[in-house]
Amino acid sequence: MRCPFCAFLESKVVDSRSSKEGDSIRRRRECLKCTRRYTTYERIEEVAQMVIKKDGRREPFDRWKIKSGILKAVEKRPVSLEQVESLIDDVERALFNSSEHEVSTDNIGLAVMERLKSLDEVAYVRFASVYRQFKDLNEFMNELKTLLT
Repeated sequence: MRCPFCAFLESKVVDSRSSKEGDSIRRRRECLKCTRRYTTYERIEEVAQMVIKKDGRREPFDRWKIKSGILKAVEKRPVSLEQVESLIDDVERALFNSSEHEVSTDNIGLAVMERLKSLDEVAYVRFASVYRQFKDLNEFMNELKTLLT
């Protein structure tokens, strides 16, 4: 950390504590050259996760879009809001824990379907029917058959 008074690059941390909000760390530093003290704040830099749409456009990841699709799929099913939130957390962790900051809508849909399948099969079929955009009853029946096997 560069000293704001003499621009020397080395300092020592005299005191360190969390901010009142808990979103940063306040550090009291002392310059090793001029011995003056100054305060710095350390925060986690959040990198915007991007979604690659089917038409190639990119837009910021929106958790609410996934949630609204899942909520429609689990409507009138014995699935709690906590289970939905947990499912979304799991999908986010799986997709964005890598060094990649972009993910396709295909990967998001597949990740949601995989988790819905084990949570509630009816919700899975509902979500899959919208996500996969079945053209006719045969495609829908084939999906049901794979679910039953």
